[in-house]
Amino acid sequence: MQTSLLILVINPRHDFTKIGIYENTKLLYLKRIKHPAGELEKYEKLSDQVPFRTHCIIGELNKNDMPPDRFAAIVGRGGLIKPLRSGVYGVNKAMLNDLYNSYYSEDVINLGGMLAHEVQKQMPNALAVIADPVVVDELDDIARIAGHPNFERKSIFHALMQKWIARKFAKSQIKPYEELRLISVHLGSGITVGAHLNGRVIDVNQGHDGEGPFAPLRSGTLPAGDLVRLCFSGKYTKNEVLEMLTGKGGLFAWFGTMSTIEVEKMAMNGNQKAKMVFSAMAYQVAKHVGAMYPVLEGNVDAILISGEIANSKYFTDMILQRVRNIAPVHVFPGSDEIEALGMNGLMALKGEIEIQEYK
Repeated sequence: MQTSLLILVINPRHDFTKIGIYENTKLLYLKRIKHPAGELEKYEKLSDQVPFRTHCIIGELNKNDMPPDRFAAIVGRGGLIKPLRSGVYGVNKAMLNDLYNSYYSEDVINLGGMLAHEVQKQMPNALAVIADPVVVDELDDIARIAGHPNFERKSIFHALMQKWIARKFAKSQIKPYEELRLISVHLGSGITVGAHLNGRVIDVNQGHDGEGPFAPLRSGTLPAGDLVRLCFSGKYTKNEVLEMLTGKGGLFAWFGTMSTIEVEKMAMNGNQKAKMVFSAMAYQVAKHVGAMYPVLEGNVDAILISGEIANSKYFTDMILQRVRNIAPVHVFPGSDEIEALGMNGLMALKGEIEIQEYK
């Protein structure tokens, strides 16, 4: 690989597209391209946004004189596709078919692979890939069993960040990730808590639509009987109930905002409701950390906490108060998916990890 070649990283979010450009390990450019709500509301389906967002990305590159022939890889955020083992995957027809048709579910992160493919059309020398999509599945068989044979627990979580933070921690300890026993917590618009055993995430809450701690946009685990009765009450449509679980649940349902900064300010300014709900969210995170302790048979090397909400010492301190006796706790503030995607792309270009085929 020539040192002059570049890696473009694409991380689509609800109202913006974040892009980064790496030259080897050096971040050359970082931009959050904001999309007005009125613009995105024009599109019926998420996939309909692809031409618009692609135009925005190409426009940003042209504006900054980034020659398209210098890019060696485009790394998009992995979406809701079929369960996969951890790693980097080339964007191909099979993947695009599953993403465009939302065969496994719909989420804004599905746009990552689609956008990588569209941008690749402008970059003749670039590979289009995704890395550690949210559907990475390494669960132990016992963790799949639910309390009724009609149901199965699934692995849908912040695989990209949990894996990247775990590897960064392992490197700091001068130990292979494959030899550590970790509990990893990612605090984003959803919250997932995973048990990492020797390089595999053997158990994790399905944070996408209905299990685990509640979060800024997700309701987490709800009382099952009450949820069933609500579904058949005739008051709500199927889509409205699904939005209660993900998209309009959690802090948004309580306060009309997904901003943990706003809710924290409310709590600090004496709003007792905000203080109680914010504390309950931390309480539920801690409770799920505790649930992973027996999964690792009481032998945990460290607890890792990452994500945007980890910037709040107020929030992380409430978690630490309850879990610090389990194992040493290490906090990684922020949510740097851009770095995680870029470095996965670099490792793939250098041949350090295989570019796998999606089938």
